[in-house]
Amino acid sequence: MVDLARTRAHRPEAIAEAAAHRVRRPLVKDSGRLMIVAADHPARGALAVGDRKLAMANRADLLERLCLALSRPGVDGVLATADILDDLLLLGALDGKVVLGSMNRGGLVGASFELDDRFTGHRPQDIERLGFDAGKLLLRIDYDDPGSLRTLESTARVIDEMAERRLPVFVEPFLCRRRDDGTLRNDLSAEAVTKSIAIAAGLGGSSAYTWLKVPVTENPDDMARVMETSTLPAVLLGGDVGEDQEAAYEKWRGALQLPTVQGLVVGRSLLYPADGDVAGAVDTAVGLL
Repeated sequence: MVDLARTRAHRPEAIAEAAAHRVRRPLVKDSGRLMIVAADHPARGALAVGDRKLAMANRADLLERLCLALSRPGVDGVLATADILDDLLLLGALDGKVVLGSMNRGGLVGASFELDDRFTGHRPQDIERLGFDAGKLLLRIDYDDPGSLRTLESTARVIDEMAERRLPVFVEPFLCRRRDDGTLRNDLSAEAVTKSIAIAAGLGGSSAYTWLKVPVTENPDDMARVMETSTLPAVLLGGDVGEDQEAAYEKWRGALQLPTVQGLVVGRSLLYPADGDVAGAVDTAVGLL
C-alpha cells in the first residue's frame, strides 16, 4: 500500500503507462468459458460481506484477495471500478487477463436515488482509451420508481456507444421493489428474471455487443425456461456470501449447462468465503466450468 500511495502521489502517469503496456487476450478463448472475479461493490457504498459491515473497506486486504484470485488457474479476469483497476495495473496483476470496467455506480446503497443509477464510473471512451476489454452496467427496474426510466434511457445510450466501438457490455438486469423499510429487494422469481432479460436484451440500436449478467432464479429448475428468453450470451452472477456455499455451487453447476450461459462473474462469495479460503473457493468455482 505504501508503494502504491507513493506512485499515485509522485507518478500518476504510471497508471496510463501500465495500461498501455498491458498484455491483452481475447475476451473468450477456445473453451468458450469465462471466469471473472467481481470487485466493483465498494463504489456504491456496498462494503458489507454477510454480517461484516465494512469487510470490503480495507483496500490492502481486498487487493491481496484479488491478486490471489487472479493468480489461480482458470480465472480469466476481473470486473472493477477505476480505482481498483488502477491499483491492479500498478501491481502488474492484469497482464493476460480480461478487464471489465464498471460503468454505473451512482445508485448508492440505501439512497433515496438508488434507482436513478447514474453512470459515474467508466465511460465507453475510458474503456477504449485504457485498452480494457468490456464494460459492465447494472440495470435495476422498479415499476413504481421514475428513477428506473432515467436509468433505462441512459443504459440504452451507453449500449449504443459501446457497440459503436465494438466493445462488449455486460448488462445486469433486475426487477426489484422497495420493502416497507425502504430497502430494495431484487425479485428472483422466474417471471421477474424473464422480464428483466427481455427488457435488457432489447435496449439500444444494436445488441451485437451486448452480454447479459443474470442471477440464478429462486428455483434453479426454472433457469432453462428463463434463459430461452434471449439468444444473447450470458454469465451468471454470484451474490453475497451465504452460509451454504455448496448450495450456491449446485445452482451454478446446473445453469452453466444451458446453451447461452458462458461462465461466471462472482465477487464476494469467492473473495470472502465463509471459511476464509479464497484459493479454494475460486478453484471450486473454476471447476464448475
